[in-house]
Amino acid sequence: MSQLEALKTFTTVVADTGDFKQIAAYQPQDATTNPSLILKAVQKPEYAPILSAEVAAHKGKPLDEVMDHLLVHFGCEILSLIPGRVSTEVDARLSFDTAATVARGKRLIAMYQAQGIAKERILIKVASTWEGIQAASQLEQAGIRTNLTLLFSFCQAVACGQAKVQLISPFVGRIYDWYKKSAGSTWVEADMTGSNDPGVQSVKQIYNYYKRHGIATEVMGASFRNVGQITALAGCDLLTISPELLAGLAASDVPLQASLHAPAALAMDIPAVHFDEAGFRFALNEDAMATEKLSEGIRAFCADALKLEKLMLAA
Repeated sequence: MSQLEALKTFTTVVADTGDFKQIAAYQPQDATTNPSLILKAVQKPEYAPILSAEVAAHKGKPLDEVMDHLLVHFGCEILSLIPGRVSTEVDARLSFDTAATVARGKRLIAMYQAQGIAKERILIKVASTWEGIQAASQLEQAGIRTNLTLLFSFCQAVACGQAKVQLISPFVGRIYDWYKKSAGSTWVEADMTGSNDPGVQSVKQIYNYYKRHGIATEVMGASFRNVGQITALAGCDLLTISPELLAGLAASDVPLQASLHAPAALAMDIPAVHFDEAGFRFALNEDAMATEKLSEGIRAFCADALKLEKLMLAA
């Protein structure tokens, strides 16, 4: 049994890509996309015709609407290859606008439904800002499931649980990146792997808290830098993994055991926490890593959205 096959016995495996031609080989349950992954895909010759077709089909429409049609096109292609759900992201430029995020999420769902896709197969992906979390709460109340992304801190996870969102995507690799850069020459890679990896520790803390307090929100570890980060989180509800790392797991037959266990979390002494808006903003501000990575992530997604718009204008 490969590590990928073993992982599937503990955890729902999700493909993190816009390159849907790679998905079938790994037979994931779900898939996730983001603006950067879609931008990467449409720059490949085999996907360029999709961009051109969507631009032609919606000529004269606002760029943001054309972009959403493009995202939905990729989402539909992915859904034809998997049995589960696809995550499609709201424009990151709306990360601090609750009403606009709700409106965009509803529009994406309407576009999918126009293609015959049930809303239960879609997760609307939203940045884990305070405004984004409130938007997700409103979408959930409207029967639209959400995936809260760019999540780096415990306070973000607690607020998402309070909002009863469907799923969160705590980032592993970007947390790891921050601590490694911060430590500089004092970083000892061998000492910071597996359960000592700060990104792995963050996901474990969130997973155990959710299970201990009966929070139904699914935990999906994301943003991995290496196979070791993935195997250290075996047993997490879901893990979203790039095709490159899926290939690494498929090529390895090193034995794999679950390291996260819901029954064990139930016995842990973990106090309940609640955040109102002021408390959330203060807690996030106190976490330099999360503050920096959240802002950086939003900026990067915004930059890639602008690049995608330029490609659409040139098509």
